[in-house]
Amino acid sequence: MKKRFRNIAGIVLIVFLILFFVVPLLIPVPPLENTVAAETLVDEDSFFVEVNGVNVHYKKYGEGEPVFILLHGFGASLFSWREVTAPLAEFGTVIAYDRPAFGLTERPLEWEGESPYSPEAQVELVIGIMDALGIERATLVGNSAGGTISMLAALQYPQRVQSLILVDPAVYAGGGAPAWIRPLLSLPQFDRIGPLFARQLQAQGVEFIKTAWHDPGKITPEIFEGYQKPLQVNDWDKALWELTLASRESNLAERVTEFSMPVLVITGDDDRIVPTEQSLRLAEEIPNATLAVIAQCGHLPHEECPGDFMQAVTEFLKTQ
Repeated sequence: MKKRFRNIAGIVLIVFLILFFVVPLLIPVPPLENTVAAETLVDEDSFFVEVNGVNVHYKKYGEGEPVFILLHGFGASLFSWREVTAPLAEFGTVIAYDRPAFGLTERPLEWEGESPYSPEAQVELVIGIMDALGIERATLVGNSAGGTISMLAALQYPQRVQSLILVDPAVYAGGGAPAWIRPLLSLPQFDRIGPLFARQLQAQGVEFIKTAWHDPGKITPEIFEGYQKPLQVNDWDKALWELTLASRESNLAERVTEFSMPVLVITGDDDRIVPTEQSLRLAEEIPNATLAVIAQCGHLPHEECPGDFMQAVTEFLKTQ
């Protein structure tokens, strides 16, 4: 009986190993169709700047100080700030840029040293953009995962960050794949089919955007088109997979008491991506943080509720 059990267990193990190591290498990964170079999709007000070996797409509004640097969330691009760039520019200079793996920023697939998609590299990219554009200090405005990068930059370079405006920031959850699974994701088997997982963003993108809004009825065809535009860029799927591989837990929850600059936390009262209670908790734990909760609004208050968003920002800036 024991021998029979061992035989069955051995067969199951062999089948599992074949499925795990061989099948992923046999799954066809068809090339993306109808994609183009990012440069063919630029707008009249688009700019590019070379920072740390990456050609970064950005737009600039207004002039003078203070300077606001806008960092969008996962699956978005600088397009997501369109409703608030002009109002913010009434206060000073606004720089909105596409984070690595998104928008029209270059998507490198080969590099030496640190992955350009890692949190550390993204922090250095923020400071590199400031250096390249001659900006000494700035207010970082970060939404969701962009809020995470903003906070990491403020901790590493506090002398460069005047204040933080954190819009539904991802702090207590959503830090990427667990540490134990990341080595598995780097195996050739998963690296081969990783872009297929990334392509699910295109398949599920519409539903994701709807989840991010309190009232999906406000989402126009033009907004959907704006979110889909970066998915026309060459190798967007491979770059998104590289971002997944480079993601890791930020450990920001353990460091929230270290912030010394003024901080505004903005959240919608119906955020289903980063639950509203997490933003409430963050505002309580950051010393002297200001909290603004926008009624009947979701994960993207700067898009869905720009008037209320700007009112909160304006009140915050009056205290600076």
